[in-house]
Amino acid sequence: MSGDQQRIVDLNVGGVLYTTSVETLTKDEGSLLFLMFSGDPGNLLQDSKGRVFIDRDGVLFRYILDYLRSGQLLLPDNFQEFSRLKTEAEYFKLKAAVSQLECCGSKTGCSKPGSTLLSPCPKRPSATDMSGTWGGEGYIVVGYRGTFAFGRDMSDVKFRKLTRILVHGKINMCKEVFKDSLNDSRDPDRGQDGDRYTARYFLKHTVLEQAFDQLCEAGFRMVGSCASGTSAPNDIQELKPGQVSIEDQWNHYNEFIFVRKSKECGCRPAQIEQEFF
Repeated sequence: MSGDQQRIVDLNVGGVLYTTSVETLTKDEGSLLFLMFSGDPGNLLQDSKGRVFIDRDGVLFRYILDYLRSGQLLLPDNFQEFSRLKTEAEYFKLKAAVSQLECCGSKTGCSKPGSTLLSPCPKRPSATDMSGTWGGEGYIVVGYRGTFAFGRDMSDVKFRKLTRILVHGKINMCKEVFKDSLNDSRDPDRGQDGDRYTARYFLKHTVLEQAFDQLCEAGFRMVGSCASGTSAPNDIQELKPGQVSIEDQWNHYNEFIFVRKSKECGCRPAQIEQEFF
């Protein structure tokens, strides 16, 4: 390996900084990067710090570098920017990378000989891809603060009383499930951005079973729960006038975690629960 190939190069790609070697940048002899760095890099455009400046998408350039290092495009799960990455690969004249990305766009995977890129299987969009797509997979947490209702004495304990059912999750997903029963007045100043997560929703009703039915109808399954228990003293008679009321002592908070997984992933309910815990 020549000394020029071992040379380290600092890059500024669209404002994102990279450090690599000339050997990596010149791996593909038919590429634009090979033409740029096989000669004198001092003739290339530089920023104020002396780094070689390339006016392209700096975030996507990381995948270009990974491709040059390994010969394969190693993309994360739920990667959404195939067309933009293909445009970058075309700009840098990386023909094999363009071919692999064209395979990614096919629902049936790649049929071209010698292709080593992943053959994506169809699946629901994940809530973590921030696409705001309805019907996606993800989590919703339902919580409530309640108390036990009492009659004339402690022996007459009635059913729980719920003051409010709280909903935590991605905005579009919560709206899809709970529809008009979702109240977002606690978060009035943050717009209607469906790509945002919030813990500030609550339901207009206080019927816990109705909330569970809505989640079930939307394809969710409960995978976990937790509860604070009550804070009642061992001996209620120890309470003195002026202390917290008996009903306050029986306050409790519960949360239930629901998940909706892609039907195409082949996960059975037991597998989902095992993954969660």
